[in-house]
Amino acid sequence: MRKLIQHIVSPFLQKASAIYLSKPRNYRYKNIRVRVEPGVFPPFITISTKLLLEFIEPLPLQNKTFLELGCGCGIISILAAQKGAQVTASDINETALEALQKNAITNQVTLSVIYSDLFQELSDRQFDYIVINPPYYPKTPQNTAERAWFCGENFDYFEKLFAELPKYCTETNKIYMILSEDCDCDTIQSIATRNALRMQVVRTAKVFREQNYIFEIGSQ
Repeated sequence: MRKLIQHIVSPFLQKASAIYLSKPRNYRYKNIRVRVEPGVFPPFITISTKLLLEFIEPLPLQNKTFLELGCGCGIISILAAQKGAQVTASDINETALEALQKNAITNQVTLSVIYSDLFQELSDRQFDYIVINPPYYPKTPQNTAERAWFCGENFDYFEKLFAELPKYCTETNKIYMILSEDCDCDTIQSIATRNALRMQVVRTAKVFREQNYIFEIGSQ
């Protein structure tokens, strides 16, 4: 039944976002306003971005190094910068990164915007906080925009992410990732375990009958 739900819901959400985002849209969270360009993951189609915003807002980010891995429109990075963090925002979507540069200026914050496939261009960096809103539907993406939704038929995104992530786990930093009950959490967690990582739920939120989980990830 779970796989059937994934098969129906994930293409619907991705197609709905593509239709709605056939032109730029604005999105607001409190005093932050961003312009979301076509082809960029939209924070208003799913609830995950808002849940992460609510989660990180009270964190002690002043003077902390903060990475949003796969930043999309970058609203999480902008919030972290407003909270006093030294922010790095990375993505493989050049349209998203160009828009984020403009969104940062609009919201009067300074951050580092980097084109990077996961940690490829971040190999010499460490961060106090890493936040990840990953693609988790098991389907092969056909273009850059779809890579924000689909992790590959064999969960290729998580295979690569969890192979790289142990290098960035320290005794003091915090790594957070959000998942939904309509993805295959068991498979994702098994990939993490195979790479000597633990995933611990630190926040749950049920929205429109859909349970969402924020995990803290660390070394076993």
